[in-house]
Amino acid sequence: MGRKCWHVDVPSHSSDRNSGEKNSITEQHSILNWLDKQKPNSVLYVCFGSAMRIPDTQLAEIALALEESGHPFVWVVRKREEEKESWLPEGFETKTGQRSLIKREWAPQDLILGHVAIGGFMTHCGWNSLVEGVAAGVPLITWPLFAEQFYNEKLISRVLKIGVEVGSEEWNSGFEIKSPVVGKDKIVKAVTWLMGGSEEVQEIRRRAKEIGVMLHKPVEEGGSSYSDLGALIEEIKARYDCRVKLD
Repeated sequence: MGRKCWHVDVPSHSSDRNSGEKNSITEQHSILNWLDKQKPNSVLYVCFGSAMRIPDTQLAEIALALEESGHPFVWVVRKREEEKESWLPEGFETKTGQRSLIKREWAPQDLILGHVAIGGFMTHCGWNSLVEGVAAGVPLITWPLFAEQFYNEKLISRVLKIGVEVGSEEWNSGFEIKSPVVGKDKIVKAVTWLMGGSEEVQEIRRRAKEIGVMLHKPVEEGGSSYSDLGALIEEIKARYDCRVKLD
């Protein structure tokens, strides 16, 4: 109590989904180059973060679902220590062909989400990922695994109503995921629904874009976060000047 707070946020690279701008580090990144060739809102981005250790059985179900859904996708998977990944169904990358891109390395997530080709984001509901997805105005497929992620899911799907739940029901106590496998059929249902063109989905897309715009207003000139950042800088300068005078 009695402490002053400054509500400061940092703008994301994905603030303009249509700008096509890429910084020097990621300009030649293969994912962004691949996305440039896809239609607007046609690609599903799948990523569960770098910390989660998802069992092979679950990864296999995700792969089968992505294959069956028929939609283009980018899947960023945590790199395994083993040379061969036994979970990937035989011939998967051949069957999905040019509509799929699997990466086992770091990816510029905020720039991917900000790309105009991205039409959905399957996520574990980690807070940073959610903020990036919402800021980009992208609707989400929520798949919480542990920590506060189930609460985050409810915020997205039931409060903001900008996503659909895949059906994850059991909380895990750590990064090693041991909850029951979510079957292929549930995943296919969520993907085909969100990436479809129903009136309900169109309303979700409209709301997601609207909330994305709202999320950026505080960091624009004159916004609350913009003003608080200026106030914080002035406070630091004042304290520094005071100490200099005392010395």
